[in-house]
Amino acid sequence: QVQLVESGGVLVQAGGSLRLSCVAAGRTGSTYVMSWFRQAPGKEREFAAGIMKTGRNLYYADSVKGRFTISRAENTVYLQMNSLKPEDTAVYYCAARRPTSDGISYSPAAYDYWGQGTQVTVSS
Repeated sequence: QVQLVESGGVLVQAGGSLRLSCVAAGRTGSTYVMSWFRQAPGKEREFAAGIMKTGRNLYYADSVKGRFTISRAENTVYLQMNSLKPEDTAVYYCAARRPTSDGISYSPAAYDYWGQGTQVTVSS
C-alpha cells in the first residue's frame, strides 16, 4: 500500500503563486507515475500535471501549461503554480500509479492510490 499526503493549499489572490507538496509513504516503489488532478465544484476530476519516476518525463494539461511546474524528489512530488487564475480554484489531489507498460495516463481511473486532497482557492 501507498499513502499520499498533500499539503500547501490555501487562499491566494489571482496572479499569485503557490506550491503544493505530496509525500508518499509505504511501498513507494509502486509510485511509478505521480500526478496531480483537480476537481472544481460541480465538475469532474481532471488531470493537471504528471511526472514519471525518473523525473525526466513531464506532462501538463493545456489549461496549466506554462504556469504550473511539476517536480519530484525521492518520495515527494511538488506542483509549483504561478500566475494563478480564479478558474484554478479546486481541490487538488495527488495520485500514484503502479508500474505499467503504458506510462502516463490522464484518466483518474488509471491511478491506484490517492491523497485526501488540498483546497486551493484563487480570489479575483
